[in-house]
Order: sequence, then C-alpha cells, then structure tokens
Amino acid sequence: MHIALFQPDIAQNTGTILRMAACFGLDAHIIEPTGFPITDRAFRRAGMDYLNHVSLTRHASWSAFEAWRREQKLRLVALTTKAATPYVDHAFHSTDILLLGRESAGLPDEVRAAADARLVIPMRTGLRSLNVAMACAMVAGEAMRQVGRFRQASLPEP
Repeated sequence: MHIALFQPDIAQNTGTILRMAACFGLDAHIIEPTGFPITDRAFRRAGMDYLNHVSLTRHASWSAFEAWRREQKLRLVALTTKAATPYVDHAFHSTDILLLGRESAGLPDEVRAAADARLVIPMRTGLRSLNVAMACAMVAGEAMRQVGRFRQASLPEP
C-alpha cells in the first residue's frame, strides 16, 4: 500500500505522515513541488529518527507520478472533501495509493478526475476538513484493517 502527498505545504504534516508510513510499512510518495525545502531537517521534528525506515519516492511533477502509477498498474484513491463516498464504505486493495492534497488547496480538479475512487471523511456540516496527517492516519488505518495488514504486524509479547 502507498501514501502519496500532492504538493504538500507543511513540512511538519509531511514528517508526521512519513513517520506513520515507516511504522506501518507503507511506501510514501511526494509529488513536487512542495511548499518547503525537502530536507531531513525540515522533517526531523515530526518524523524524528523514523525517516530512515520509510521507503520514500519523490516525483518531479503530477505527470511524472501519473506515468509511474499507470506503468505500475496501481489504483489511485483520492481523499477529498469533494467526494460522495465515505471512506468506510470503500473496499480497499493492498496495492492502492492513498492520495492526499495540499493543506492550503486540496486536490485540483484534474488530479481528482484521474483518481479511480474519490473518498470523503464524513464530518459535521459547516466544518471544512481535518488536518491532513490525521485524515491520512484514519483512512490508512481502515485500509490496512480491510486488507489484513494489522494481522501481519509484529506485535510485542504481552
């Protein structure tokens, strides 16, 4: 399973998501440009020493990412407030890419349109969105539960 961040704006959120990807064994992708320099220092506070344990691929542009994805034959699942299907009603696959948009603008129309599925996290009316790292964790957790990834996890002895 993969997590892809479309032109992320905030290094701390990106670091938090990369830390989660490392802990869950998810491949991470950053689709550039970003709103911050991509350096270990930018991610260090949120990602801590977990960054050495994440498989991270940088894509120079949306078109480069999309070419890679199509070559790999992976399904793209966009998380967006402009969707009708709740994420808990979706059947995830182990090879899905969970795509999250920019903190400041979400996903552009053309990117949303390219997705094989568009999912929303249901919330109270009148509120815009959750923090991108929190949304990522919620949906990644449900996706991993559905495909049995938590049963495969290494857990400490009680």
